[in-house]
Amino acid sequence: MTAQTDAPAGRPLYGCMGLGGTWDSAPYTASDIAHAEAAVEAALAIGITAFDHADIYRRGKSEAVFGELLARAPDLRERIVLQTKCGIRQADGQHPGMYDLRSPHIVRSVEESLTRLRTDVIDVLLLHRPDPLADPQDIAKALTSLHGQGLVRRFGVSNMSAAQIQHLQAHLDLPLVANQLEMSLSSRDWVEAGVLVNTPAAAGNGFPHGTVEYCNAREIQLQAWGALAQGRYTGDLDSPAAQLVSDLAERKRTTPETILLWWLQRHPARIAPVIGTSRPERILACHDAVSRAPELTHEEWYDLWVTARGGPLP
Repeated sequence: MTAQTDAPAGRPLYGCMGLGGTWDSAPYTASDIAHAEAAVEAALAIGITAFDHADIYRRGKSEAVFGELLARAPDLRERIVLQTKCGIRQADGQHPGMYDLRSPHIVRSVEESLTRLRTDVIDVLLLHRPDPLADPQDIAKALTSLHGQGLVRRFGVSNMSAAQIQHLQAHLDLPLVANQLEMSLSSRDWVEAGVLVNTPAAAGNGFPHGTVEYCNAREIQLQAWGALAQGRYTGDLDSPAAQLVSDLAERKRTTPETILLWWLQRHPARIAPVIGTSRPERILACHDAVSRAPELTHEEWYDLWVTARGGPLP
């Protein structure tokens, strides 16, 4: 596993969705560049080396502002993993928002991301959402071509089930190396799907059962977007779960942010959290999730889970 192709298992990535100004077509500003620089410097300061993008973040401006930073510090590119996603088309006045994994769209998206990021290669490309009209042979054609041209080193998916990954992999000689899913202490369907089998509560769980196990068995890295739960447990201590997170942080001599990330990293799948905040102080608060192995006991991990779900396990 090299710095140019993968983030180590369980090691946090920095999610760049919050960089680049507004979500409309207004250009980013010098202030937006400074904001991005502060966030990226904070991520680098705690040892993060993988940066997660998508072509639609801030309508391409997240990639573009990051490209500005790479242009200012050319040596940085060789020290980081650049990951981006494609496959979502936003509404444009003529067409509704849609998913598009057709070969021409994938290729065009990659070419545009390379331009915005000011780099000649993407380390990891994720297919952002499943496209129900997609032809897996057509997808494989695009990915194989991009790899053969040296434009993308490795490939993965995002928000896909085990069955969808298996269906795509059957047509692709290159291995799929990552699956990015919403996973956090507040978004617990991924873990609850495995224990609600054969219970009435299973009917209300939309997570595709077996996906975590499938990825783990095939060494497909699970990446968790929304890992900090949008600050739900690290602000006011207005819930039992937030209080428990705070108490554990004090006991372990770390931060509440780290406790949330450790809860994901403690899982046997060695989940890699994506840190999405753009506030430098919150990024810096995640430092022990990079530098220390998860220090939650079996009992503490369950205590967090049961407290956050607000009731006992079935």
